[in-house]
Amino acid sequence: KPDGLYLMQDIRGSSHVHNNIGHPIGTFLYAISTMHCMTVSLAQGGEGLGAMWGEEKTHEYLGKAGFRSIETNQLAHDFANNWYVVRK
Repeated sequence: KPDGLYLMQDIRGSSHVHNNIGHPIGTFLYAISTMHCMTVSLAQGGEGLGAMWGEEKTHEYLGKAGFRSIETNQLAHDFANNWYVVRK
């Protein structure tokens, strides 16, 4: 739909490990990624990005999918997630 809106929620983090050093639950998220997300993805021929694929990769992939307006929002009560409002 040319005038549609897509709302996407994903874990708040950077695509660059060194930027996640102070992340409040970063070590937990990397553990989940390593033990589940990445292995499941790789086993099915995926890229193995994992749960901490990050905001930068999110913008890159949404852009590759044809979205031009990508707005990243954070909610005061939600420290763990980014909320993306995306339009074509």
